[in-house]
Amino acid sequence: MGRSRPEPKDPNSDLTPRSQPTSRPAEARVKKSKMEFLKIVAFGLVAAVTYGVIHDQVTARVCLEYFTIGHPPLIQTASPTLLAFAWGFVATWWVGLPLGVIVAMAAQSGARPKLTATQVRPYILWLLVTVAALASMSGLAVYFLATHGVIALDKDWSALLPEGTQIPFLVDLWTHTASYAFGIAGAAIIAVFVYRKRITLAPPA
Repeated sequence: MGRSRPEPKDPNSDLTPRSQPTSRPAEARVKKSKMEFLKIVAFGLVAAVTYGVIHDQVTARVCLEYFTIGHPPLIQTASPTLLAFAWGFVATWWVGLPLGVIVAMAAQSGARPKLTATQVRPYILWLLVTVAALASMSGLAVYFLATHGVIALDKDWSALLPEGTQIPFLVDLWTHTASYAFGIAGAAIIAVFVYRKRITLAPPA
């Protein structure tokens, strides 16, 4: 009795759920992108708060009244160190958070090659150093103008301050205002630089 000829084997019959093609690589890329996005946001937030605390450690010693009279009570202390820590956090986290989000979107959104948090950090650090330099220059310029009688603090504010603190108060006011203005404008600028960097990394069409 002759042997029966074996049936031809379906090449797909050995494919098990484990060997079926999956979207795991795509899912891993999405997960990594989300993690990098959060890292950039977190770094922007921490960097801004750190800048704010260091910044206020200086300005609190230039004019303590800028914090005790020029601001609503936050903590019951006359310590410039403690006031700088408190206001450095409260006054900058809301700047650092959108800064981080804007830069993270520029680095991660869209189909172009993405930049990691490690690649983006130098841009944020460069921004903070630049803002610190510009804010310091603003404070020095105001001090020069105020001591030469070119500008002066508003009379209503002057009346609230102890004698001899009007010019330091004005210096702090302009220094803080400059930090906010240059920081916000700078965040938009580095977001553009970050996105342009991604364009240069894209393969030619």
